Amino acid sequence: MNVNYLPKKFLGCESSFEDADFIIFGAPFDGTTTFRPGTRFAPQTMRIESIGLETYSPYFDLDIEDYNVNDNGDLDLPFGATQSALDIIQEQAKKIFDSNKKPLMIGGEHLVSLPVIKEAFNKYPDLHIIHFDAHTDLREEYLGEKLSHSSVFKRVWDFIGDNKIYQFGIRSGTKEEFYWAKEGHVYINKFNFDTLKEIVNSLNGKPVYFSIDLDVLDPSIMSGTGTTEAGGVSFNELINAIKEVSTLNIIGADIVELSPHYDHSGVSTAVACKILREMLCAMITNN
Repeated sequence: MNVNYLPKKFLGCESSFEDADFIIFGAPFDGTTTFRPGTRFAPQTMRIESIGLETYSPYFDLDIEDYNVNDNGDLDLPFGATQSALDIIQEQAKKIFDSNKKPLMIGGEHLVSLPVIKEAFNKYPDLHIIHFDAHTDLREEYLGEKLSHSSVFKRVWDFIGDNKIYQFGIRSGTKEEFYWAKEGHVYINKFNFDTLKEIVNSLNGKPVYFSIDLDVLDPSIMSGTGTTEAGGVSFNELINAIKEVSTLNIIGADIVELSPHYDHSGVSTAVACKILREMLCAMITNN
């Protein structure tokens, strides 16, 4: 294959940074992955495979080519230097927020959400989080390390506080994580999106950061991820949930934890690309 013909940007995201309202960028980091690594390959793989999509979403009746979206490429992140990688990601997020634009980040493992949410919180002190995932990610530490993709939302809680994080689709975590959340720290809707509409209604008018870990999907749909967890939601359930969240003021978002090489069929990457398109449409809808 001639690499000159490979897409260098996600399909339809060709605006300049200066002209764009929405900035896509990749954070190819998987340095704290606790099971199977490989998420650092997701952003570039998704760009290449996005050529199989249309820019028009029939779910939202929107064409992303009608809007100003810039794919700013991947950050150069150092291997084996977690804090340095997070600092670089936060610097990029600050640049985007300071320019009054909205970031949509492609991970990478879930820890990459932390610096973007930190910068979002700096700009929007009343920030709330909607988080779709199979896992709570509320551990205090993993093997002695506080910076881990399995502790990312505990680190977010450290600065954002109680009653600001809303998790859906959760079906895995330690007993301590679930019980700590139930003390009033974090809202967890286990297994599905049953209470999403109620929570969305309560967040109307507030700034919201939206994070999707692709392992919220059942592994029969999304096998290309590092920590598969049986019992997940269907693709259509996820799309309907994204449409529900689209009524909110989404000031930033991310899609994380695709490890494309664990699914040699390419189906997981194709699913991830489509979800990214719908997340972008969700951000556009209430812009």
